[in-house]
Amino acid sequence: MKIIGIMTEDFRFFHQLVLQLKERGEPFISLGFTDMIPSAVGVIITTEAESKKISFPAVVANDDPGVAIDIALGKLKGGEEFETLVIGIDPGSRPGIAVLGDRKLIFAETVQYPEQVAEILDHVMACYPHSHSLVKIGHGDKTNRNRVIRAIWQKVDEIQVVDESNTTKRTESPDVDAAVAIAFSSGKTLFEMPEVAPTTGEIRDIQRLSRIHSQGRVTISTDLAQAVAKGEMTLSEAVEVQSRKLSH
Repeated sequence: MKIIGIMTEDFRFFHQLVLQLKERGEPFISLGFTDMIPSAVGVIITTEAESKKISFPAVVANDDPGVAIDIALGKLKGGEEFETLVIGIDPGSRPGIAVLGDRKLIFAETVQYPEQVAEILDHVMACYPHSHSLVKIGHGDKTNRNRVIRAIWQKVDEIQVVDESNTTKRTESPDVDAAVAIAFSSGKTLFEMPEVAPTTGEIRDIQRLSRIHSQGRVTISTDLAQAVAKGEMTLSEAVEVQSRKLSH
């Protein structure tokens, strides 16, 4: 059985890699840049900056230890290449994501905020080789939907908007359920990146939440609420800014 080789002089990266590999129960060996590479090593993990020092057929250069391990394990297992990777997204303040590889569900997750979809997408697309990538996103919650689209616009080959009226939410993970249904639905291709334009109601709701967050001390301004709605700052940051303004 082939194992992972670690080749890096970045102590922090090395330490994080070792911890995660031990947690996963994956065998590995630590190597120096001048060491002979044992025949048991099937793939080498290193940092992006150090990758040019290594001459080996299978090298994973990624500064995120978790992503690097996932990619390395995929190479060790001879990970199949998909013709089409379809990413279904149920938009919202906490979007649901479902990934289909040639119509088979291979990944599902709920993230904490719209822009985090881009981080997950980077991870998924690096781990699953594919020829074409297609995002299908539900048409609801326009503000958060457009935040997601803007965050991933340059990362995929095509983005479609799907009418999610008929997507049912049945289990304890309704956002993921909806994302799976959206991934299997047909949609309309977007050709221009949309603007994020929060509604008056959304702005007022964020202002209401700011009062709750600050225990009634402040109500953030319309401009700050709009920045929160667009994902340009967090609610906590907006409350802090408003508090500073009131104290001067």
